[in-house]
Amino acid sequence: MNINQRAIESLEENEYEDALDLFQEAVEESRDVQSLNNLAWMYSNEEHKYMKATILLEEAMKLNPTSHFPYSLLGEIYIRIKKWDEAKEMLEAAINIQPTKTTYHNLAIVNYHFRDFESAAKHFLLASGDSDCSMYGYVKCLIELGKVDEAKNRLDTFSEDDEDFVGEIEVADLYVELGCYKEAMEWFKKGWVSAWEEISWVSRYVYSLLELGDLTTVHEVLKEVNEIKIADIKEVRDNEDDVWTESEKQEKIIELMNEKKAYEQVLENMTDGVVPAMEFDIEVQEDCYLFGCVRHNHPEYQD
Repeated sequence: MNINQRAIESLEENEYEDALDLFQEAVEESRDVQSLNNLAWMYSNEEHKYMKATILLEEAMKLNPTSHFPYSLLGEIYIRIKKWDEAKEMLEAAINIQPTKTTYHNLAIVNYHFRDFESAAKHFLLASGDSDCSMYGYVKCLIELGKVDEAKNRLDTFSEDDEDFVGEIEVADLYVELGCYKEAMEWFKKGWVSAWEEISWVSRYVYSLLELGDLTTVHEVLKEVNEIKIADIKEVRDNEDDVWTESEKQEKIIELMNEKKAYEQVLENMTDGVVPAMEFDIEVQEDCYLFGCVRHNHPEYQD
């Protein structure tokens, strides 16, 4: 059993420190595509040390890898550190070697950033399931392109029963973008039970209710979020655990009080006819890019 196989075995047994030590040992023994890539994957996915991972992968690139793994991984990291041109180059190179849904999704994010909605839509669709995050991105691109009928038809098929369902609030947000406030309200109500309240989407929920003339529910929603914030503030003030310092507690209380004030001003700040902005922050997707991973049946790297 070589060093890489021992590292993979340690990782499978959740012995992360041992695995990291072994991946580092493999690089010290031979700075090749496999060792550089696998240590970079550990730095990125387990340690979230993206600059360390980037240095290793950029070294690996000089060896002209024939696998898509280092390209896909480096493209993902470049998105995280907002090196958009470099991300596009790496992800396109990965797709030229071997297309995957993960890489299509991440390239779509890059294209959306560049406001190339046609390309973004194409790649989100290639990555998508029926009601998942990629399909959510695809519908958003259709809206950006003015293809509202197609967007509405797609959105109407979303189901919370799907295994990879993107979320009720996300679906509601897209209906708001389409001006379909009745459908938006129905999805916001579903999400109200499980989603963490945030001013960005609560304000859009309130806007939808106002458009439908449902002032009763508007006041119920705003009353409930106000009570939630009061309870949150009290919980922090009464907390006597050693989790927070006194300074951290005060900072958290100020943050919660500002949130409470923002909710109190939702109606006052809502300009008639102007929809509160949607936060479209679609997540980068990760994958296993470990050479020799037994769980995913990945062979060790061969030139």
